[in-house]
Amino acid sequence: MMRKQYHFWPGQHGLDAWDVHRLIELSREFPVIEVLVTSITEVESNYWFGHGFGEPTVRNVVEHMRLVQEVDSTLPIILGVDGRVMDGMHRIARALLEGRPMISAVRFDVHPVPDFQDCTPEDLPY
Repeated sequence: MMRKQYHFWPGQHGLDAWDVHRLIELSREFPVIEVLVTSITEVESNYWFGHGFGEPTVRNVVEHMRLVQEVDSTLPIILGVDGRVMDGMHRIARALLEGRPMISAVRFDVHPVPDFQDCTPEDLPY
């Protein structure tokens, strides 16, 4: 059972959030493509921390390491229209650790409407 999680992007007055379970359902029938891990620009970003998501303390980094170890690498990552990651950064981290140059992905042609707009992570039901 996958933990409750959301994908966040900056909105007009806060963050916009998509329920990852809904993103998976919406993209279930999309064609799976292979993308270069090096083409995913977020691997060079502060993806998991900041914006109300905590600081990169040792405990928080270890929690992400645990999640990377536990991922199901057979599931495709989910990309937005512009190629940004909407789900799957732990799978991408696993691919980087394993030295895999490619990763399976699905990609939206049109961004789905966010489940929550102008929110903070603390506002959402987990």
